[in-house]
Amino acid sequence: MKELCIGSNEAGQRLDKFLGKYMDKAPKSFLYKMLRKKNITLNGKKASGNEMLSAGDTVKLFLSDDTIGKFSQSRTADHYLAAQSRRGAELDILYEDRHTIFINKPAGMLSQKAAPGDVSLVEHLTVYLLESGQITEEELQTFRPSVCNRLDRNTSGIVAAGKTLPALQALGEMFRERSIQKYYLCLVKGEVTEGCRIRGYLTKDRKRNTVSVKKEKEKDASVIETEYHPLASRAGVTLLEVHLITGKTHQIRAHLASQGHPIAGDYKYGDRAFNDKLKGQYGLSGQLLHSYRLCVPECGGALSGISGKEIKAPLPSLFRKICEDKGVI
Repeated sequence: MKELCIGSNEAGQRLDKFLGKYMDKAPKSFLYKMLRKKNITLNGKKASGNEMLSAGDTVKLFLSDDTIGKFSQSRTADHYLAAQSRRGAELDILYEDRHTIFINKPAGMLSQKAAPGDVSLVEHLTVYLLESGQITEEELQTFRPSVCNRLDRNTSGIVAAGKTLPALQALGEMFRERSIQKYYLCLVKGEVTEGCRIRGYLTKDRKRNTVSVKKEKEKDASVIETEYHPLASRAGVTLLEVHLITGKTHQIRAHLASQGHPIAGDYKYGDRAFNDKLKGQYGLSGQLLHSYRLCVPECGGALSGISGKEIKAPLPSLFRKICEDKGVI
């Protein structure tokens, strides 16, 4: 028999969801059968699975250790430390409290896994939390810290993450509602003299992992809005501050390219000759796009520590060097 005590990171979810995380290899039919037969109970009583869990509740599994082990994926420290061995540098932490953490993601790192064998920022974050004692191996059975916004692999800058379930839920809602204001810096081809708020329609090609932007609405297209203003222009390039109003795949890259101002280093949507010249001069292999500022609204609860805060991330060294050489910083 195994007894599980519900903590703050497990509270606020349905019992069946919790069980599905704890025994993530078990078929749902098995879990519901065990509930019906009272082999799994909540606070000593029969449960159906749709009950909402509260901190302090107890879940008892009247199952053998072998059965529990067979249906539970191992998430030990060694699993995440294996990810650490492939990490090149320590996390660049911009802000941290008990519930949240904001990290300056380097270009080249995935925000989240795209394939089972990937090592992403989430794995690096988990290693950090394990090593600093902020989460235990046992807690990883039912709760996983995660990022709340994603950046393309070769886009650098601020990624927000929740270290507790209440923070994850609240941060996720803020990003969905767009109440967190997101600002980027990018170097683009051409001299932009005036700011502009542009609107378009974005369509995804999932097979090619590309998007296209049109002025007129097409079937299955998403409305996008991007606002930008020039910080400095010189020698055929402009440093832009971009306010991301909506947040769709490759939005900034494709939207600016559709305006005739592709981002430097962006081979997917940009100008090859322009990019090749920068690659030859500086070894640039990815787009000069950096999430440099997040403005958090007034908030409470698990997010009270970041209420009204502005989080900033410094430019990567290569980005800054190119801008300095071009005279736009």
